[in-house]
Amino acid sequence: MATKSPEQSKKTTAPKRTSKKSSAEPAPKKNKTPRPSTVSHSFNDGMLNVAVRAAIEAGKIQARAFGNRKNLSISAKSSGDFVTEVDQACEQVIIETLSKAYPNHRFLGEENGTQGNKESEYEWIIDPLDGTTNFIHGIDQFAVSIACKKGKHLLHAVVYDPCRNQLFTATKGKGAFLDGARIRASAATILRNSLIGTGFPFREGDDYESYMNILKDMMESTCGLRRPGSAALDLCFVACGRYDGFFEKGIKPWDIAAGALIAKEAGALVTDFSGESDYLDKNEIVAAAPGIFPALLNVVERNLKK
Repeated sequence: MATKSPEQSKKTTAPKRTSKKSSAEPAPKKNKTPRPSTVSHSFNDGMLNVAVRAAIEAGKIQARAFGNRKNLSISAKSSGDFVTEVDQACEQVIIETLSKAYPNHRFLGEENGTQGNKESEYEWIIDPLDGTTNFIHGIDQFAVSIACKKGKHLLHAVVYDPCRNQLFTATKGKGAFLDGARIRASAATILRNSLIGTGFPFREGDDYESYMNILKDMMESTCGLRRPGSAALDLCFVACGRYDGFFEKGIKPWDIAAGALIAKEAGALVTDFSGESDYLDKNEIVAAAPGIFPALLNVVERNLKK
């Protein structure tokens, strides 16, 4: 291999140019309101494309409103369960977008219940703003969640995080994606070394005692627990390996429908607390990398029996 002479080496090393500004400390960056989405993805499936378009439009509403929260109109649906005009506006734009493309479908939204053709075999399950409490308090952990179900089978899923401009998508049998790149659940095999996400019960009638037993056991059996406050994003975190697993009870179908399909298509196992597939109907879910799923489910099951 040829080597350069000292003279040649000197010629290739140009002196660095300096400026007076380079010695100054950079000004600290201010926290900025999330910008409206610039995500642009095109998918082969028309239904998924429409869902993505609806999610991004709702995300734009959230991004604009997030920096102007003092003017929000907030009401309580029940103890600890809030709704804002942002939730309502997002659900409206989502259903308008979906129904324009699919006028004969049924729509189940968190804020306004069932709309559209109740006899349709297609149902869109919508959480327009998953993580409303976070949104109200200025915590940037919330998302738009949209899933399409045919009969009992989830077909398409979109979860959009407007704060980070991240788009999670899945179609049954075709894998899960983050901003168009394939994602997979973690390769974790030891529960003790795993990071697990969860949510806390807050509704009247929730089984707090059993949940506290699960939490205590889980803290002793894993390397850590996280509770950010958006089940849709939590399940997407399982899908892309940020979490090794997730469990929660007392949630609604719109909280988990999209995230569950995304996690499954990424290779995670997803069941209810009994290890069956009725998580949408039972309002409970366990999702985890295959290597730790049996151990995680066992922690949940053994504490429910106490």
